Amino acid sequence: MDNNDALESVFAHLGDFGKYQLMQLTLHLIAATTASIHMLSLQTVGAVPDHRCRIPSLDASINTSFIVDKLEMYIPKIDAQTFDPCYMYNLTAKDNSTIPCDSWVYDPTYYKSSRAIEWNFVCNRRWMGAAAQSVFMLGALIGAVSLGSAADKYGRKAIFCWSGTLQLIFGVAAAFVPQYHFFLLIQFFYGAFGSAGSFTAGFVLTMELIGPSKRTVCGLCFHAAFAFGIILVAGWGAIIHDKQILQLVYGLHAVFLVGHWWWMDESPRWLWANGKITEAINIIQKGLKINGSSVVLDPAAYVTTTTKVNQTLLVANIFDLFKTPVLRKRTLNVCLAWFANSLVFYGLSLGTGQCYGNPFVILCLVGVVEFPGYIITIFIMNRIGRRFPISFFMILGGVCCINATYLFKNDLGSTIFVMISKFSVSNSFAVIYNYTAELFPTVVRNSVLGLGAMSSRLSSTLIPLIGLLDSINLELPTTIFAMISIISGFLVLFLPETLGSSMPQTVEDGETFLVNDTAFTSCCRRKKKDVS
Repeated sequence: MDNNDALESVFAHLGDFGKYQLMQLTLHLIAATTASIHMLSLQTVGAVPDHRCRIPSLDASINTSFIVDKLEMYIPKIDAQTFDPCYMYNLTAKDNSTIPCDSWVYDPTYYKSSRAIEWNFVCNRRWMGAAAQSVFMLGALIGAVSLGSAADKYGRKAIFCWSGTLQLIFGVAAAFVPQYHFFLLIQFFYGAFGSAGSFTAGFVLTMELIGPSKRTVCGLCFHAAFAFGIILVAGWGAIIHDKQILQLVYGLHAVFLVGHWWWMDESPRWLWANGKITEAINIIQKGLKINGSSVVLDPAAYVTTTTKVNQTLLVANIFDLFKTPVLRKRTLNVCLAWFANSLVFYGLSLGTGQCYGNPFVILCLVGVVEFPGYIITIFIMNRIGRRFPISFFMILGGVCCINATYLFKNDLGSTIFVMISKFSVSNSFAVIYNYTAELFPTVVRNSVLGLGAMSSRLSSTLIPLIGLLDSINLELPTTIFAMISIISGFLVLFLPETLGSSMPQTVEDGETFLVNDTAFTSCCRRKKKDVS
């Protein structure tokens, strides 16, 4: 019996899903919710309300109203209802010339306190808000690749637990930072551990523990937990109006990860692939007992037959993905899909403040709209597969972005198309996680998910900066998001379908895994079968 067959025979005793897997999955899902809360925290803590220039003669009080009489005498209008947020008339000139504002009054309708109000992330200081979000995502990017590789080397559990502790520290610290540049430093580490570490390791732990028949549902539960975090961000933001208390509440959600070191088990697949057969068998035996099975496994029976094979598994690393042609093409294609999905997913999530309506309701809807999508996706993935849903939803999401931008502007129609686009890309983003875990071998699975997450975070880092391009053309940022999504959605069709396939273990398995299977070759085979 070779190494892969021995491992699968052990997991066959455990079954695809039982009480033990449910207990472990519940622990993993907490990391998805906390990651979402941390990643979207600046949507409320750093929110930029509607604003206008402060006029000394009208706004003598610090708590002046946003709308006051005779405002049109001091501030020009950019349309019939909107005052210019960045310029006011130069009252010492006679030609109605304007000068930039040097202080602002903010609309308190939705936000009474935020980092943007404190540090004036508006007008010629907009870059400061974009930089804060980008630095968080840069930390997530660095964390994704470094912690992903570390999880393959040192174990999923260790990286998960350390990241959980550190995201608690930096999440709380972010609430008390008084100075902008120090805030950026905290944001970097907050992103690295709050977004990347526990989330990616937790997802891999889930995929490596759950059997093939339940892997789709459990993977999508992970993303549903992430969506629940978005709803919590909106809910807390609507209730708590003090930025410091709000950030403290967000950061303290990581307390729920502190006890995982004692309650959560290491991945048996990782232990097996790294030659720790006895430890892997012991964990599976524990799972068998919790699941009510009477099967007793003998570790010694597996150690002698698998140790020699495992010596070759220990040397695998992320660079092996680029040494052979099949894995190299797949890695680049998958990374582009992660990049594109993230670009639209977070571009829409982080841009909810620009949509028509109550920002808390819209942010909540951004989370809620994902749930029906995941139910549909479970049905589709179990019957159609992974490849087609990813491609279809990415292309649909891109098309809806274009409709929201060019057919409807600043009205309810735009918000509806944004929600449809978010619904679509949420589905494709959820499937790409499962798909990546199934497509690549165990020895580099966490690394390649880390690489995918790095690609995702790279685009997330660029989103706030791309958003600044609206000063050149209002439609340009969304057009960029849409076109990249559509192109990547088409390229996904060149990847293989993994529905019903066993996970590859070694790099060699990965290179020969479903080779020459694309959407186009599958269609050709189907046509030949119909003809015959």
